[in-house]
Amino acid sequence: MSVYEITFSPTGGTKKAADIFTKSFSPESTYVDLASQKTDCSAYSFQSEDICIVSVPSYGGRVPDVAVRRLKQMKGDGAKTVLIVVYGNRHYDDTFAELQDVLEEAGFICIAGVAAIAEHSIMRQFAANRPNERDEKELAEFARRVRLAVEEGNISGDLKLPGNRPYREYGGVPMKPQAGKACVRCGYCVGECPVGAISALDPSQTDTKTCISCMRCIAVCPQKARSVSKALLTAGSMKLKKACSGYKENELFL
Repeated sequence: MSVYEITFSPTGGTKKAADIFTKSFSPESTYVDLASQKTDCSAYSFQSEDICIVSVPSYGGRVPDVAVRRLKQMKGDGAKTVLIVVYGNRHYDDTFAELQDVLEEAGFICIAGVAAIAEHSIMRQFAANRPNERDEKELAEFARRVRLAVEEGNISGDLKLPGNRPYREYGGVPMKPQAGKACVRCGYCVGECPVGAISALDPSQTDTKTCISCMRCIAVCPQKARSVSKALLTAGSMKLKKACSGYKENELFL
C-alpha cells in the first residue's frame, strides 16, 4: 500500500490540515503539489491498493477550478481516497459534492471525508491559528480510525457527503494581489503562482482575469511586497464578519 498526499494549498492552511491527517495515517507518504505548475498530474496512475488523501480549500463553496483540472488528469484506477475540504470558517457549501464527483469520474473510490477549519487565506482574523492543538488531536485520531477501517476492510465505497448538485455558482473574488514599491522584480512569485497570472517580463504586473485570488504570491514574496486593497479587505471583512465569527467544529465522515 502506497500513500499519497495530494494537496492544493496556496498559502499553507490546507496543507497544515492535510499533513496532520496524513502523518497520523501513515509515517511514509508521497506528496503531490496540485498548486505547482511544474507538477505533471497526467503522470500519476494509481492502483487499487493505494491510499490517496486529496485536500483542497473551499473557494466560495467550490473546488478551485485549477485543482479540478489537474485532478481530472490523474488515473484513480480504484485507489481508496480520503477527501479533505478546508475552509476559513464560513462554510464549504458544495465543495465536497464537486470534489467527490471529480474524483469518482477519474476512477477513485471515496472512503472518508474531513471538513477542516483553517485560518482564512485572505482575512486572517477569521479562524486565526487554526488548525489548533484541539484540531490536531481530532484529525489525528480520525486518521487512525480510517486506517483501521481500511486494514479491516470495513469500508463501503458508497460515501455520502454533504453538498448540492448542480453546484452553487462561483464568480471569483474581487481582491487581486498587486505589487507595491518594495517589489524588486525578483520573479520568485512568477514560478509560484498556480495559474501563471504574474508576468515573467515584469513581475510587478498581475493578469487580474487569470488570477484566482489564492494569495500564494503574498505568502511567498521574499520582500513582502505584494498585497490586496485595504479598502476591499475591510469591506470583505465586514461582509463576512457574521458568517465567519464564532468557533466552528471540524466535520468527519466515514
